[in-house]
Amino acid sequence: MRLSKHVLSKKKRQKKHKMGWYERYLKRPQDFCCALVGIVVLFPVMLITALLVRIRLGAPVIFRQERPGLNGKIFILYKFRTMTDKRDLDGNLLPDAVRLTDFGKFLRFTSLDELPELFNILRGDMAVVGPRPLLVKYLPLYNEHQARRHEVRPGFTGYAQVHGRNAISWEKRFAMDVYYVDHISFFRDWSIVFQTVKTVIKKEGIHSCNSVTMEEFKGNSV
Repeated sequence: MRLSKHVLSKKKRQKKHKMGWYERYLKRPQDFCCALVGIVVLFPVMLITALLVRIRLGAPVIFRQERPGLNGKIFILYKFRTMTDKRDLDGNLLPDAVRLTDFGKFLRFTSLDELPELFNILRGDMAVVGPRPLLVKYLPLYNEHQARRHEVRPGFTGYAQVHGRNAISWEKRFAMDVYYVDHISFFRDWSIVFQTVKTVIKKEGIHSCNSVTMEEFKGNSV
């Protein structure tokens, strides 16, 4: 059977990663419980954020986009909207820097735009900690080593997010993602969670060096 163009090739999906006891038996139930508690505790915050997004940016309140998850399987990622739909005279969307409002920047600074991803974790699309889910169009651009980031569920936060976030190069980001895949542990996950809180408070690495949002990955130079 021919695989979908959105799914990684068989060679790239061959797992080199072996699950330990934590990942096999504890990580998913832990993620489910954390997401459920997070939704209950943060529901008032999400409700107020949704209302403000509706007032300031309009509908839809929730931004939905296809992203590759475990083994490259496509799922729908949920976020609060942070950009307008402003277009030029030809109907093309204006650059991100123009469509990203001050309110949208605030949502990104505080990571409030990420809160709907708790429902992705609850559904099993994502984990609390793992490589961040990127764009579907990047799938054919990864080399075999980089594609290993899909051997685990993508995360709400990750190893790369607490070591530079959007301010590091794609090569470093992918290297960190694969490092995490090969070194998953209970203590590392909770260390990343606590470091994430620190990163969000300090507003570190939100922008890349050359863009107000994450720069597009265009493939490897070699």
